[in-house]
Amino acid sequence: MSTKPTEPVATPQLLALRDRIDTLDRQLLDTLNQRARVAQEVGELKKQEGSTFFRPDRVAQVIEKMQKANGGPLKAAHVSAIWREIMSACLALESPQRVAVLGPAGTFCEQAALEYFGGAADMVYCNSFDEVFHATTAGHVQFGVVGIENSNEGVVTRSLDLLLHSPVHVVGEVSLQVRHNLLRLGDSAEGIEAVLAHPQALAQCHAWLARHLPHAERRPVSSNAEGARLAATNPAWAALASERAAAMFGLHIVAPAIQDDAFNRTRFAIITLPQTLAMPEPSGHDCTSLVLSVPNKPGAVHDLLTPLKTHRVSMTRFESRPARTGQWEYYFYIDIDGHPAQENVAKALHELRQLSAFFKLLGAYPVKS
Repeated sequence: MSTKPTEPVATPQLLALRDRIDTLDRQLLDTLNQRARVAQEVGELKKQEGSTFFRPDRVAQVIEKMQKANGGPLKAAHVSAIWREIMSACLALESPQRVAVLGPAGTFCEQAALEYFGGAADMVYCNSFDEVFHATTAGHVQFGVVGIENSNEGVVTRSLDLLLHSPVHVVGEVSLQVRHNLLRLGDSAEGIEAVLAHPQALAQCHAWLARHLPHAERRPVSSNAEGARLAATNPAWAALASERAAAMFGLHIVAPAIQDDAFNRTRFAIITLPQTLAMPEPSGHDCTSLVLSVPNKPGAVHDLLTPLKTHRVSMTRFESRPARTGQWEYYFYIDIDGHPAQENVAKALHELRQLSAFFKLLGAYPVKS
C-alpha cells in the first residue's frame, strides 16, 4: 500500500524567518497602499490641470533613481521590473491606459507592452500592425506597440511605411529577447503536417525547420499567438510562439528556443498621438528617430553624414525604403543618440532639415543605457 510522503517539519529557525517575512510583507503592502493613495491624489490634480497621466521619461527617471539607491541583493533588472509594476498599478488608479497590440493574447508584441506599461494596462488586441496604427490614430487607445526591427531579419517594413504616413510619433521602445518554441497539442514532433507562425518567426527559424521538419508546410499567419490558437484546434499542426502562448492555449513545448540565432531580439516602438503625449523630456539616455529624403543628385546621401560628424552626433541606425514614386527615390530612416533638446543634436537636425527634400521627426524617447 502506497503512503503519502510527509512534509518535513520546519525548524524553529525557519519558522522565525517565515514570521519575519510575513511581517515585512504586511509592511510592504501598507507602504504600497500609502503610495497608491498619493497616486490617486496626483491623478485628481492632473485631471484639474489637464496634464498628462503617463510620462515615460518620469518612469525612466524613477526606475533609474531606485536602481542607484539599491544597496541590497536585488539585481538592477529586478528593481526595474518591480517598480514598473508598482507604477503601473498606481497609474491604473489615476487613469487606466489602453494599449493596442498585435493579438491575440500571448504575442511577443503583448509581452513588450507588458514590459513597458506593466500588467495593469488595458490591452486591446488587433489583427495587424495596420490596425494598431488605426486604433492609435483614431484615439480608440492612448498607445500602440508595433515591431520595427529584428536583429536577424532586419526592419519590419510595414511598420516603417506606416510611421511615414501616420500622425503618431514614437515615445518609447522595448528591445525584447525573442525565443521561439515549437508548440502543439501532442508532446512530440511526430506527425506535424504544418507549422503556423508570423512570417518573421518562420524566417527566424528557417534552418531548424529545414533540418527537423523538412516536409512540414510553413504556413504564415497574422501573429505567433494566432498560430498557437490555431494549433490548439488541430493535432497535426504546430506553432512557433512564446511560453506564455503555450500556457494560454494548453499546448506542449515540443522543442524550446529553436530560433536560428540564440541572441535573437526584436525592437518594438511605443506610438501615440502628440496630443495624447508630447515628446518626452530628455532623460540622459535618449534616441531620436527621423525619416528624410534627399534630392536625387551626386553625393546627396554622403552629405547627410556631414552634420552628424560636425556636431559629434552618433548615428545608430540607417535604413532605406523605396519612395514608390517610380523615380528610384528613397526614404532614409535614421536613429541618432541624444535628444533634440541638446544643443549639438538640435544643430545637426537643423542642418539635416536644410539638406532634405523631405524631413519628419518620428520621435525622441528614453532608452535603456
